[in-house]
Amino acid sequence: MYADRYGVSSAVVVEDAVYLVDLGHGSQTRFVQAGIGSASLSNRPMEGLAGVFLTHLHSDHIAEYAALQLTGMWNGLDDPARPVHIHGPGDRGGLPPVFGARPEAPVLPGPGESPTPGTVEMTEHLHRAFATDLNDRIRSSGATDPAGILITHDIALPAGTPIPHDTNPMPPVAPFPVFEDDRVRVTATLVNHAPVFPSFGFRFDTEDGSITFSGDTAPSDNLVELARDTDYLVHEVIDEAWVESRFPEPHTPAIEALIDHLLGSHTTIEDVGPVADRVNAGTLVLNHLVPGDNPESRWLEAHQTSSRPVVVGRDLMQFGMGPRR
Repeated sequence: MYADRYGVSSAVVVEDAVYLVDLGHGSQTRFVQAGIGSASLSNRPMEGLAGVFLTHLHSDHIAEYAALQLTGMWNGLDDPARPVHIHGPGDRGGLPPVFGARPEAPVLPGPGESPTPGTVEMTEHLHRAFATDLNDRIRSSGATDPAGILITHDIALPAGTPIPHDTNPMPPVAPFPVFEDDRVRVTATLVNHAPVFPSFGFRFDTEDGSITFSGDTAPSDNLVELARDTDYLVHEVIDEAWVESRFPEPHTPAIEALIDHLLGSHTTIEDVGPVADRVNAGTLVLNHLVPGDNPESRWLEAHQTSSRPVVVGRDLMQFGMGPRR
């Protein structure tokens, strides 16, 4: 987190409904500051939240997920007749490999416990962990049990999808449906954030146009298929020059493995432009910038490899939807 840039989280707003993609650090603060919920009701600022979609379960994408469970009830998420459906990865079914020449790592939380819980199980664990607070609030203050409001779903993969543990985490897969209501249709695909599995990109189609979120990924054929002709491609990006400067020579095997991970599971400035061209995106919006304190001019070098308009994302930036000019 930087002074003017909080964690990764994006909102799709359709009429009075808000759909969030990821819940990085500061996401609820930015939600309120953006005024995209029930802004006229100061005690219910998140009442407009209609859905949450988690690309993957790394901490920088779910840092405020527990806070949503604990504080949503005080901010407008308290009506069982208006549940908020949360969609995210399921259990990967096996541990990822240990990088480089490191010794074998301990397995958390312990023998006989699930080491890779998905969204549903993770939420159940959170409710157990915070039971003291939740029971106090429900019994003393009339709070609402979040389990009746925030309804979790592990995203089901298409039948026959390989479930890799330590091999290619992005098997080819056609875009598949995740959620639909009277405002949006959400489809997903697997993206290449090795060794994370599953890791998703999401596309939102509305009457006014479409927005596709890459999630964390290296250049991905699956994502290109998902995002074809999208109006906005919101894509992560990493600066390879920054990675190289952070780890000067000589490299240990462990450092080499870390560099390979950073550059093999993210998309560089030089590579993100061609992705937007393959997609035929209306606008490429760069987000989840690594590092967050790079000068904007460095990110805009993506123009050199793309014919698409390129915008460097900033906190609270908003985009309108409508026909392409």
